[in-house]
Amino acid sequence: MKHPLKNLEQGMAGEGLDALLVTDPKHVYYLTGFASNPHERFLGLLLVRGEEPVLIVPALDAEAAQAASSVPTILTHRDTDNPYNLLKEHLSSTKLGTLGIEKEHFSVARYEQLSHAVSVGSFSDIGPLLRKMRAKKTPEEIRRMKHAAELVEEVLRRGLEHVKAGVSELELVAELEYLMKKLGASGPSFDTMVLSGPNTALPHGVPGKRVIQPGDFLMFDLGVYAAGYASDITRTFAVEEPDSKLVAIYNAVLAANEAGIAASKPGATFGSVDRAAREVIEAAGFGAYFTHRVGHGLGMDTHEYPSLHGLNEDIIETGNVFTVEPGVYVPGLGGVRIEDDVLVTESGAQTLTSFPKALCVLHL
Repeated sequence: MKHPLKNLEQGMAGEGLDALLVTDPKHVYYLTGFASNPHERFLGLLLVRGEEPVLIVPALDAEAAQAASSVPTILTHRDTDNPYNLLKEHLSSTKLGTLGIEKEHFSVARYEQLSHAVSVGSFSDIGPLLRKMRAKKTPEEIRRMKHAAELVEEVLRRGLEHVKAGVSELELVAELEYLMKKLGASGPSFDTMVLSGPNTALPHGVPGKRVIQPGDFLMFDLGVYAAGYASDITRTFAVEEPDSKLVAIYNAVLAANEAGIAASKPGATFGSVDRAAREVIEAAGFGAYFTHRVGHGLGMDTHEYPSLHGLNEDIIETGNVFTVEPGVYVPGLGGVRIEDDVLVTESGAQTLTSFPKALCVLHL
């Protein structure tokens, strides 16, 4: 399998680009192996057709870049330097017709600085090209994502031991995020969510001081970063005697989750995964309470391409990884969401998450 940088060089020729500048730190890591958070400082990978790539980093990251980067040519700038002068000097003998940039990441201020420093005929967005590359995971990426999934499941397993009388949603969040780093994750891949009782009816609720009560449904939505890759899992539990209406919702959501996973196969469309899950929930009479898409791409970002909504007719390919997370949210009663991370293989879906999904009753 080709290195991502070689794929990008090939795609660059196909797009008719004379050069491209990658500035998103995640993409620099993806393409070079050098991971950093440059804060406000300039970080960029420059590719000019027919030339060796150049990595531009802050001077304080020079040693780390030399140790980690697959790109040998590294230029540095100090805090008192104008980093765009490096681009100007490096491209002084190059006539650029079209320069590819990541328009979603490139700010207007940086665009203006770049335009003043370099003479370019036009700018083209390389976001779609990178998005397509990242959607098809390599074996090494899959290995890292499996590890991230294993880590978050162990966090959840140990975190459930802290569900006791008098504990609040926020206290459980604190325990989970402590466990993440204790078990070896870089940290949470998004804001950890623990919601209880009527708060579970909020798909993106914010954990608070509410204390867990008998009869509640209790929702955990959490993920970790490990070696640059994310996991994302949601499980919903009953506390003591579950409400019969919530049990009916749970059964519908579980069946929808399984239907969505079964529909995740090469050659199908991303929209068909959403529709497969949604049809189950609608048949159970809860369609009006399933208010979001069924899932999203997962990888270096917790939310990346593709978006699994019912109108997305892009074709699923082997190596795609995304979430399948149907949910039903009834105001005043509560809600249920069940989420798995799904890898598409030649033979169909393989779940990277394996935490049990049968309704589990917790006792305070």
